[in-house]
Amino acid sequence: MSIFLSEAFLNHGQAFRLANYVCHRTDRPTAGGGTAILVRRGIANHSVPIPGLTHLEATAIQVTIAGKPVKILAAYLSPSRPLIGADLPACFGGGMPALMAGDLNAEHVDWNSRLSTRRGKLLRDYADGNSCLIFGPDTPINNPYNPLPTPDVLDIVITKNLTSPVYLTSCSAQSSDHLPILIDTTCRSSFQQPPDHPDFRRTDWANFQTHLEDQIPFDPELHDGMAIDTCIANFSGAVLKALEASTPKRRPRADPRPLIPAGIQDEIRLKDRLRRQSQVTRDHTLRAKVNRLQRSVTRRLNEWRNDQWSATLESLDAEDQSLWMTKRVMRVPTPLPLVTPLGIALSD
Repeated sequence: MSIFLSEAFLNHGQAFRLANYVCHRTDRPTAGGGTAILVRRGIANHSVPIPGLTHLEATAIQVTIAGKPVKILAAYLSPSRPLIGADLPACFGGGMPALMAGDLNAEHVDWNSRLSTRRGKLLRDYADGNSCLIFGPDTPINNPYNPLPTPDVLDIVITKNLTSPVYLTSCSAQSSDHLPILIDTTCRSSFQQPPDHPDFRRTDWANFQTHLEDQIPFDPELHDGMAIDTCIANFSGAVLKALEASTPKRRPRADPRPLIPAGIQDEIRLKDRLRRQSQVTRDHTLRAKVNRLQRSVTRRLNEWRNDQWSATLESLDAEDQSLWMTKRVMRVPTPLPLVTPLGIALSD
């Protein structure tokens, strides 16, 4: 499973993490824009460079789908930048099957947009001349809160040499006016459970030293460069083996958060369904119902979270160390003292 982010708005140096996912990203030097792909841990993948891009922003990785390598790309093209013909061959070149998803701001009726723009016609011509297929969701995904703009399809999927069919479904279970799209290729990539991670905080360094002394000779004969390289390789391998033998493993923790009660989930689904209808019909009555449901969902979620926190506090016990562990997790760093020419300021 992968998550495509088009126009990610991630600044250079800004940390972005999602539990159990590996993030590949391409940041714009200035504010805004940028793309990213998040890949589920356990799926073999690696980043693929895209040289020669002029205006198109893209992030590419390679995964294995149905036993074959496939390049997948997250792309974004600003409406203020032109569609350059050289950008698309840079993404789809190389002969590898490819799947690109993102917002290219290229509307065309062939992929269910409201109208066909000049950029959409250029993209259509490129797809026809290069054996590419373009897919769009059946329903609008851009539903502005402002009643004046018309809902439209902006995010699309472009494939080349991909043998499996592609199905798109817009997801209304969000509060944004730009709905995400679920992409189903009907075939799956190989997935392996994430391996246990070594817990270096519990490494037995005495055992590590013993293993290292048994495997490293004290008087190696180093007569030439090949012997030196061999000695370095043996030393590195001995260190890794000794560290593996002396460090216990720990399995990644499962998500400890409890599930939201079914009653609240049903109300959230009703709110999302009515919100989708109000975006399409522009019915103010439906919009008022959506606002009331949103307030009700927020209130019930706050009450449920408060009940969960109260139950957690009541279950703490000093005998089983749970009270100490909770205090340790919630510990607030001690602020630095204010030092004045007369010494540490203890009061005003």
